[in-house]
Amino acid sequence: MATVTTKAGQTVDRARIESALRRRLFYTPSYEIYGGYAGLFDYGPPGCSLQANVVEQWRRHFVLEEDMLEVDSPAVTPHDILKTSGHVDKFADWMCKDPKSGEIFRADHLVKEVLEARLKGDKEARGQKVVVDEEKEAKKRKKKSQETKAVKLDDAVVQEYEETLAKIDNYDGPELGALITKHGIKNPGTGGDVLPPVAFNLMFETMIGPSGQLKGYMRPETAQGQFVNFAKLLEFNQQGMPFASASVGKSFRNEISPRSGLLRVREFLMAEIEHYVDPEGGKKHPRFNEVKHIELDFLDRQVQLEGRTEIRRMTIGEATSTKLVDNETLGYFLARIQLFLVKIGIDPTKIRFRQHMANEMAHYAADCWDAELLNSYGWIECVGCADRSAYDLTVHAKKTGAPLHVRARREEPLRVEEWQAELDKKKVGPKFKKDAKAIETAVENLSQEFREKLSLELSSKGRIELEVPGMSDKVELEKDLIAIERRTRVEHTREYTPNVIEPSFGIGRILYTLMEHVYWYREGAEERAVLSFPPTVAPTKVLLVPLSGNPAFSPLLQKLGARLRQLGVSSRVDDSSVSIGRRYARNDELGTPFGVTVDFQSVKDDSVTLRDRDSTKQVRSDLETICQAIKSMVEDVKTWKEVQSELPEFTQQEVD
Repeated sequence: MATVTTKAGQTVDRARIESALRRRLFYTPSYEIYGGYAGLFDYGPPGCSLQANVVEQWRRHFVLEEDMLEVDSPAVTPHDILKTSGHVDKFADWMCKDPKSGEIFRADHLVKEVLEARLKGDKEARGQKVVVDEEKEAKKRKKKSQETKAVKLDDAVVQEYEETLAKIDNYDGPELGALITKHGIKNPGTGGDVLPPVAFNLMFETMIGPSGQLKGYMRPETAQGQFVNFAKLLEFNQQGMPFASASVGKSFRNEISPRSGLLRVREFLMAEIEHYVDPEGGKKHPRFNEVKHIELDFLDRQVQLEGRTEIRRMTIGEATSTKLVDNETLGYFLARIQLFLVKIGIDPTKIRFRQHMANEMAHYAADCWDAELLNSYGWIECVGCADRSAYDLTVHAKKTGAPLHVRARREEPLRVEEWQAELDKKKVGPKFKKDAKAIETAVENLSQEFREKLSLELSSKGRIELEVPGMSDKVELEKDLIAIERRTRVEHTREYTPNVIEPSFGIGRILYTLMEHVYWYREGAEERAVLSFPPTVAPTKVLLVPLSGNPAFSPLLQKLGARLRQLGVSSRVDDSSVSIGRRYARNDELGTPFGVTVDFQSVKDDSVTLRDRDSTKQVRSDLETICQAIKSMVEDVKTWKEVQSELPEFTQQEVD
């Protein structure tokens, strides 16, 4: 387990955090009464609310702010679409199998697990302190995994292992197989040999319709539904460029060995953006100046290839000007991603942007950076930002003939000198009959160099010979059937296929990391956990607490709840018999940022107290003022400190 600390500086205890999250029903294993199934989870009420609030903030931050066009496409995708996109052939991970036990491992994870275990044993042998992941150790004992032996390694071996782990994402199947052989890597549970890695396609296959004739897949991403609608979106946008489309929806990946809770699952929510840009302009972004001063932490490709993990901190303006980040549009979205993550509560000191190495690059990407977030599982990819070039639009247009391109008016007409070949169709048609169309296509596809050569041949011989696909013999065309001349063509418009910059968000991974980042506990009371969600994303915004079960409080509680609902603020009442302090404590664990207490003074003058979750400080005012103060904080217009300075402090201590 990675050694990380809470926002209060306390060491993160993952087992304690995950126990609290499951107990409070943020999430739970799916079908648990049947024993549960790996890689499948349900979100409970607070988890659903948190997810909805994070997605709402994502829409505000990106879709609304950037005037994006949102698309919702089916999860079931026909085979042809994903065959064209390359997913059928290339969307795979490398797996290896223990032939005796039948156990299957993801190859890179197996190498990582074994080498990390050996490095841990080396530290123990050297007398160094080792942080133990209790949850992982418990799973090992359950699986009867072999214990890590305290064996001192040569310094050169330690360095080799560390460099291999730093580059683990850059190895392909044969290279992983070579590492397994070289380092004698075996099944950690049985000590048995594993077979060489083989590719495993991660898509769930299905059949569409009752005949079983139409093969399909559960989509591995939402992007393809946006690409195939490009022409319609461009028309909807009145041919305006650049522009972006966006989708939020479920995606599916048949993970080889899902683990790490919400971080590696088989069904998950994605939020993806496809920003279409003219490649001729250097992929500049009109709003880049708004973000060029923002500093980010970069782990570039070259550093990783050297087996190191040192980061470089610089502004996104400097990163793009030095070509560390390829272009302004890619840089703009990296900065906007950072701003979004911090806005929803991610710790900015636990964000880094790691550049993909060549072997791990998606098959379509020209450049790619991951926003990685540090949690107790280590650095986890949560957002990918790829320059997909013109790959997707090009392959779909080639397959279907659809016009997935842009026609733009040139500022100045372009004069083009070229060789033009023109058939006399009135003569070619009757002479060649059914072959006329094939001949016409062959002439259209002639290169400029070949047209020039044929022009000389036509002038000297009065005829040319042409190979036509689908015809066994060469076709002879005399000069009365074809003319090839050097002409000047004036272009007033240009036609191009846009390049695509794609930020892709794994919402589940962001949610889990967010819950870790906002977790802490009261000093001296580890059992009093707090989830310090920003008010904008907190599952429930306000806890309404009557001082006691006195019936006189009910009308005011109902009035409070109704007024908050009118203001669009979620609340819940806790009128249980335990003390107010305990009621606040268990809602602190749910991340509720504010609490309103109704007491006997409230019955007299309609005043109530407002409590802040993190500081436990309270202020008091009339009901309407308190409701408006809550609304302003939930909408991120005011902070608690501003509200605290405006309203009278309430100093009565809470009773546990």
